[in-house]
Amino acid sequence: MTTDIELRYFFDPFCGWCYASAPALAGLADQFSDHLRMLPSGLFVGGRPISSIADHAWRNDQRIQALTGQRFSREYHQNVLLAPNGIFDSGPATLALTALGEHAATIEPRFLHAIQIARYLDGRDTSNVQEVARVAVQVAAEHGIELTTEIFAERLRNDSDLSERALERVEETQRQMNILGIRGVPQLVALINGNAHIVSGEALYQGPAYLAAALDELCAAA
Repeated sequence: MTTDIELRYFFDPFCGWCYASAPALAGLADQFSDHLRMLPSGLFVGGRPISSIADHAWRNDQRIQALTGQRFSREYHQNVLLAPNGIFDSGPATLALTALGEHAATIEPRFLHAIQIARYLDGRDTSNVQEVARVAVQVAAEHGIELTTEIFAERLRNDSDLSERALERVEETQRQMNILGIRGVPQLVALINGNAHIVSGEALYQGPAYLAAALDELCAAA
């Protein structure tokens, strides 16, 4: 019997644990590109002073690094978490992901990884619209899509239709999380022959091979 599978990945661009699951997500994007759906939760959408969470975030990031091996750089600590008057807001990245998805949904996981690298390794301020636009334009170019930073940044700032679509998407994600009883991100739900299976968090942090084996088990049991 043919197995019908859809993978729904719940995330926020500023979630450190989502960054920890990046290798596994990259494997999904390669192996299941046409079956992967990205669901931004809006967890960190809405600007707040980064100083209010900097210490907590860095302690959590160091724990993630120790447990998973995903690196958080000194540049990130200095230039992002300790930035004077810094803002913590995943809204611009969520908007950019939605805008890129209009060209091709398969770009979305690539952009998420690129924005994570820009933030956690390169120490770039990905709450800043202009910085997010630079990352988005680069990812688009890698997929043969020609955009300009200034025009894309202007869309992120002022395109009310894009903002509405992103909000609707976040609201739908939250609705699905409520139905499934999901309380946090990242989370992967596999719909196999129409039945929802919540994949263990451990599988998301063990890399693509471990996750692929977990999905094979689910498919075999379906």
